[in-house]
Amino acid sequence: APLRHVRLQRSHQSCRRGPHLAPRMGKKSTMAACLLAEFLGSFFLIFTVGMNVLVKDAVWGGISIGSVLMVSVYALGGISGANFNPAVTFALALVEFIGGPVKGFLFKKLFMYWGAQVAGGIAGGFCYRAVFDHGIQLGPQDVKFGAADVGILEIIYTFMLCFVVLNVAVAQENQPNQYFGIAIGGVIFAGAYGAGAVCGGCFNPAVALGLDISHFSHFNPKWSPLYALCQLIGGALAAGVFRFVRSSNFTDAKEEPTESVMFLSEFLGTYFLVLTVGLNVLAKSPAAGYSIASSLMSMIYALSSVSGAHFNPAVTLAVLLSGRAPDMTLKRAAGYVGAQLTAGKLASMTYVFVYSDQSTSSTSLGPGGRYGLVAVGVVEVAFTFLLCFIVLSVAVSPRTMSTSKYGFCIGACVTVGGNAGGPISGGAFNPAVALGLAATGPFEHIIVMILTYWGFQFAGGALAVLLFRVTHAADVDSGDTELTKADIEVNELLKAVVQVNEPLKPVV
Repeated sequence: APLRHVRLQRSHQSCRRGPHLAPRMGKKSTMAACLLAEFLGSFFLIFTVGMNVLVKDAVWGGISIGSVLMVSVYALGGISGANFNPAVTFALALVEFIGGPVKGFLFKKLFMYWGAQVAGGIAGGFCYRAVFDHGIQLGPQDVKFGAADVGILEIIYTFMLCFVVLNVAVAQENQPNQYFGIAIGGVIFAGAYGAGAVCGGCFNPAVALGLDISHFSHFNPKWSPLYALCQLIGGALAAGVFRFVRSSNFTDAKEEPTESVMFLSEFLGTYFLVLTVGLNVLAKSPAAGYSIASSLMSMIYALSSVSGAHFNPAVTLAVLLSGRAPDMTLKRAAGYVGAQLTAGKLASMTYVFVYSDQSTSSTSLGPGGRYGLVAVGVVEVAFTFLLCFIVLSVAVSPRTMSTSKYGFCIGACVTVGGNAGGPISGGAFNPAVALGLAATGPFEHIIVMILTYWGFQFAGGALAVLLFRVTHAADVDSGDTELTKADIEVNELLKAVVQVNEPLKPVV
């Protein structure tokens, strides 16, 4: 999308180091200052984790934990890089090792940072223990989950955390920016509720060790090494994928991403979105809308300069038909949609595997409660329209484009629709999400529901384009009063899309 080219052009004049690597101006921080910063950030992160868990704040706990990470990153990013996580430090060191835009993490600094982070985590653990006089048991959050379930989710969401850090704080295309803190904290918002209900949502060896060691009366040497190993694996995978997605950061060439890299970008963002949806639904999360929105927001900030960060076939359709994205060809759009749908299905297979010994009927696609398909249609069309219209407005239109708040605005649409329409339609607003949620039920019913939801969602996207072309007509040179051939073709295609996407009748 145009946003990608704007951001790439701007990045060529930006500094090569991100806010997570070193101070950006003035005198360089001493190692003592860096280690104290890492200790403080890790201490308050683990202390906040423990306090929220032990006061049993199911609604605001994840937001509280993500927020303390966010504000600490903003406060200390220019001092130590604000890693606060041995897996993040490990990922940065690996990026440096393979020739990336990171300096100074091999090898002395790596181990010194690890020591400060783990010490801060243990201190935070004993501090909340002093308040409650007992600790927190590390491990699966329910007897129905095992080590494999814990390990998979810790790898996946630690990967997401480290990957977002690398993209918003290291990738040259995204520097400088002011959204790095909220993007990083957003990963915790995303993982704390759905994945947290399975594994506790550590995503950080300092958190795992701090929880386990401070609970010394029930210390189990099995769990903290397993958590730490899985988290370091997640960090290593993030460094490897970052190398592929941001290959120009490892050379002096200023190359545009290839289509295969764009497709991978769309796959990754959609996968984390749909996985977060499914895990929140299965966990009956009290903050599902915000958690899901945060996963979308963080991945948009991470990957918008690669593929435009659609993560939704309805959005891709809207961008294609908008007439504002000349590089979005029909062939490329088809590749995007294929990557998004594949990611949606793979994500559903992941959360079905984690909940393999339990019913996953709560993720079935269809109307909720007493509502019918008419109500579903109104909700899905309306909120898919809102999502696509906001994307076009804040990330495509040169007149209303935002260079810093676009991810927050797009993610907020999911919070709006998820809370307002989720109980009625399930709050999909995305064909890839609909495909992922359709995990159970008779095959004929699943197919009908998928096609029905897709019809509503594509109609919402097409309607967004129609109204966007009216409200944002000023994007086009006002002196050109004649419709171009491309405009005529787009208008005809829009009419055809709206006509084709009539709601399907359910099979009784």
